Amino acid sequence: MFVMTAKLSKSKLFAAGLILLAAIILIVVFVTAGGGDAVENTPVGETNDDRVAYLASFGWSVNAQPKQTQQVKIPDSTENKVFARYNELQISQGFDLTKYAGKEATRYVYEILNYPEAKEPVYASILVYDGKIIGGDITDSSPNGLIHGFQMPSGTNSDASEEAQEPTSGEANEETGISELPSEASEEMTQTATEG
Repeated sequence: MFVMTAKLSKSKLFAAGLILLAAIILIVVFVTAGGGDAVENTPVGETNDDRVAYLASFGWSVNAQPKQTQQVKIPDSTENKVFARYNELQISQGFDLTKYAGKEATRYVYEILNYPEAKEPVYASILVYDGKIIGGDITDSSPNGLIHGFQMPSGTNSDASEEAQEPTSGEANEETGISELPSEASEEMTQTATEG
């Protein structure tokens, strides 16, 4: 058996500690900077024109004045089943409301004027926090209407799939098991805001 020993002076030990500390600080800076990029990539929704332009980027023509504007509180926990399901829809389109848990956002609702074959009003809801769009949906208010992300449904000028759509009422979608309205999640967020 061979044993090696090393004798370190206090100055060498101190230098090694400084190098280790510098490495930890660099790691923290890079991780923190990466999180900042995600915020920068969030769509701007500060003005009405920003929100209307965002919807137009998906091909939607909307009444330029919001039908409804309200403060909503994002639930603190995904244990709320309606919120958890609504957030699944948000995640599917690149958003995640859990990052804003417990915070108040503004919900803007616009009437869509060009929804394909709409028999009842169809609405676009946009959630805005600190001037950035953090989520939203398109809701067909007809009895058999669908709720889905911002992409136009299949069969129009979009490649969105039926799988991304959820029923607004009635039975649960067999593939997703979702039967609650995401707008119910917004309403529940509103109730939470008025109660708290």
